[in-house]
Amino acid sequence: MFTGIVEELGHVVATQDLPDAARIRIAGPIVTSDAKHGDSIAVNGVCLTVVEVENNTFTADVMRETLVRSSLAKIAEGDKVNLERAAAVGQRLGGHIVQGHVDGTGLILAREKAEHWEIVHIGLPPTLARYVVEKGSITVDGVSLTVVSVSEDQFSVSLIPTTLDLTTLGHRTPGSVVNLEVDVLAKYVERLAIPHLRAIAGEEAQ
Repeated sequence: MFTGIVEELGHVVATQDLPDAARIRIAGPIVTSDAKHGDSIAVNGVCLTVVEVENNTFTADVMRETLVRSSLAKIAEGDKVNLERAAAVGQRLGGHIVQGHVDGTGLILAREKAEHWEIVHIGLPPTLARYVVEKGSITVDGVSLTVVSVSEDQFSVSLIPTTLDLTTLGHRTPGSVVNLEVDVLAKYVERLAIPHLRAIAGEEAQ
């Protein structure tokens, strides 16, 4: 589990194509300071398992399912990435509950600059729209953000200077692909509510 509070901006050192998978090596001195084989590190919001740690870099394998659902399929050497180690029990939850299980991707549609922040508009896949609500939480490239506004096909978030300076979101331009993870609590509520809603609908139909 993660919190969506990015610890550092790392970069891709190397990539390797594998059958139905890929292997990537990423540089990040902070997240590798105590990392070991089997640990979890979120890369642009995708939970990956550390295979090897060496000289401030770590290697991870990316399975086909992850490549299909996330932007990691197009990651390349030199790309900057948001990095976060798994949350430790007892620490402050600065963002929200993030699993590192990307639900889909969206496109940066537009950016509006203000004096002290930026509003970023992001395309919203139809399958995820029902989970996104105004003032709710969403993870964009591993960054925990509050939804400013939402419609059926897009939402907006406000980025403070710290987020702009210390994460990839400060460098994303219109047309860039970003990873999206909706609030898992919304999915659980839906799962629990559906049988009751169907039962009520059935009673009303009688």
